[in-house]
Amino acid sequence: MFLTLALLRKGISGKQWIGKYRRPRQITWQMKRNTLKHLEREAENEYWISRPYMTTEQEYGHAAERRAQSWLQIKEAKFSKFPEHKRITDHLSHLNVTKTWSS
Repeated sequence: MFLTLALLRKGISGKQWIGKYRRPRQITWQMKRNTLKHLEREAENEYWISRPYMTTEQEYGHAAERRAQSWLQIKEAKFSKFPEHKRITDHLSHLNVTKTWSS
């Protein structure tokens, strides 16, 4: 069909690389090589993904202790920035003007 259109219309109307009646690109040896490399890489990735590092029994809860330690570190860091508690006596100490030294 493309051949007939090209012969009858004497050329491709508009831009030759885009549109409904565009000219197909030539497949070069570099394109074939790149596609082959991509497919080989994908096959290797699927090979490694299909073999898990740990079994499901080993995987269950394997990081619980590490996560607990990191949570404690985060909590301690948060509390270290927190100011100390102030008692009500500290807030109202300026009212103790009538208190004598002897008592």
